[in-house]
Amino acid sequence: MCNTDCCSNPKGKAGTKAALNTTNWSDIIPTPPSLLYPYEVIEEIADFITKGSGMRPRIGIICGSGLGSLADMIQDPKIFEYEKIPNFPVSTVEGHAGRLVVGTLEGATVMAMQGRFHFYEGYPLAKCSMPVRVMKLCGVEYLFATNAAGGINPRFQVGDIMLMHDHVNMLGFAGNSPLQGPNDPRFGPRFPALVNSYNKDLINKAIEIAKAMGIESNIHVGVYSCLGGPNYETIAELKALRMMGVDAVGMSTVHEVITARHCDMKVFAFSLITNKCATEYSDKKDEEANHDEVMAVAKNRQKACCELVSRLIREIHMASA
Repeated sequence: MCNTDCCSNPKGKAGTKAALNTTNWSDIIPTPPSLLYPYEVIEEIADFITKGSGMRPRIGIICGSGLGSLADMIQDPKIFEYEKIPNFPVSTVEGHAGRLVVGTLEGATVMAMQGRFHFYEGYPLAKCSMPVRVMKLCGVEYLFATNAAGGINPRFQVGDIMLMHDHVNMLGFAGNSPLQGPNDPRFGPRFPALVNSYNKDLINKAIEIAKAMGIESNIHVGVYSCLGGPNYETIAELKALRMMGVDAVGMSTVHEVITARHCDMKVFAFSLITNKCATEYSDKKDEEANHDEVMAVAKNRQKACCELVSRLIREIHMASA
């Protein structure tokens, strides 16, 4: 975001054009990402949601592509369209409904995002992960983040679920972080540690639940990586990721997890494997990833994903009752 002198010129478009021609571009200072949504603005959004719903949720859920049905399980829902929430972005991707649902699930008070924000939509990472801070100020202690991902690990099959126990932050390698800019200690420390980002107790409990559901053969624990998108990966990129120990790749989640851990939330995340990544060169078109395939697999597996999430929420609620 630049300074507003050129955009607020009282002479209108003609004045704006003249201002652009005379602007000394070296004097324009970009707004650091962390200042796009200062604490007071996040607090205003959180107050709007808690007062509008009459609830202070303990668990936050981010629904991945095609997994919006997770929010449909919520009882006595209070629904907020993104476009009606003050200072809130709008999701532009198919499979992301663009609404926030607050209510109860398995006895716990929850809030769920039906639609997240992606870097490739043109949003800076601080804006993509801003809703996590809103969740925190609403009272959320646990973040459940789900996504649709391509399976790089050759053992993974389409429809499998990978519980995330670590990630490789490729966007961070390029110096891009949701925490970039001045730090507000009311959210968290300047230099947060990420070595235990994914809660081990929740992972172990999810594995037990999967066994009880009879889907243990479809459950894996692995490493996720987020790339910028919106294009899918080249074979060379996929081979490089596999050499780095990455099991599944997508275009979300990592910056949300970083933001959640920055403000001391417990994190549980999983990837639904919606396609097997091609790691060998071929002329076959059916080996190319596409969004329709992602949505179809997510629709077929949403029942298992929903049951896994709801059972885990029940365990959390019962443990605190």
